[in-house]
Amino acid sequence: MKEKTGTKKAPGNYRIIRVYAESPAGTKKVLIWIILEFTARQQCHLNKMDISMPRTSYVSICFVFSFFLLITLTPSLALENESVVENGAEFVMVADGLKFSEGPAVYSSGTVWFSDYGTDKIYRIIGGSAETVLENVGGPIGLHFDNEGSLYICAAKEHRIKKLPADVIASSSGPYSKEQLVVYSDRFDGKLLNSPNDIWVDKKGGVYFTDPRFAPLPEEVEQDGYHIYYIPAGSTKIIRAAVDLDKPNGIVGTHDGRLVYVTDTPVDKTFVYDVGNHGRLSGKRFFAEGGYDGMAVDVEGNVYITLEHSIEVYNSSGEKIEALDVPGKPTNVCFGGDDRKTLYITARSKVFSLRMRIRGM
Repeated sequence: MKEKTGTKKAPGNYRIIRVYAESPAGTKKVLIWIILEFTARQQCHLNKMDISMPRTSYVSICFVFSFFLLITLTPSLALENESVVENGAEFVMVADGLKFSEGPAVYSSGTVWFSDYGTDKIYRIIGGSAETVLENVGGPIGLHFDNEGSLYICAAKEHRIKKLPADVIASSSGPYSKEQLVVYSDRFDGKLLNSPNDIWVDKKGGVYFTDPRFAPLPEEVEQDGYHIYYIPAGSTKIIRAAVDLDKPNGIVGTHDGRLVYVTDTPVDKTFVYDVGNHGRLSGKRFFAEGGYDGMAVDVEGNVYITLEHSIEVYNSSGEKIEALDVPGKPTNVCFGGDDRKTLYITARSKVFSLRMRIRGM
């Protein structure tokens, strides 16, 4: 965020700096400036002011006022610089020996599932280790649970979205079979989808997914580009939500469903859209430098963006607040655990967890 500054003449030839702040961090800067400016003026202009009380009493009041502002601001200023990571937490490896782990997604119980594109399997993390819950999925990448507990899957090799219904998951601890999957169309406008990659389900049950193509497949690309699609809740019809990115990759939305973030891998940037009628995305604007793969959002609105060797954390204003160096090459990220305060990171052959200070969505 950039602050706008301007000057204006005021009675007594004082100059008043006007600062317009659009974030909590900016507001704190304004308040600090007020404290410094207020204190300095008393020292420099005390003799020029018409003060009816004794000078010592007036200075004491100024000092007490400044001190009060300082102690009031100190806790919030400390929080501004506090890490999103729980104090003393370190990365813990919870899975190894994978080929290409991706798409971590959290079930209602807090259990995290993830995919392995290379082995065509979906795993579930139980007791600090991974167990297979589904095989022969069709090249799974992105995963996401809806509010009812159904698992949506980007089956990239089969050019389609699949769903493991909530009642199937609730009725058995698994493993599940591919025959239990609900299969959506592999086409849009009569042409084969490219290779669905990442997926996010909004609070209404509508499904957003990106459709680039990174891994080679035997079928030629039939679509006229790489776009973002939407399946309305209760429907099987696929509509185009946005068509103005090079190769959209990771996708995630805010809890209120008003914004959707998308990484565009070829330009290595992240963009944000407004959600409109019927799931259409509009108002595309730059959000952050860097946009390698998947993302997650916490309850404070911070966005966690995977880069090639790290995860960068941005607040909702697009200001980078932290970078987490990952012991691997991250592909995607989500919050899990009973309290949603454990960050799970898929990193190709491995999966890591990291305890956080802030709760995820």
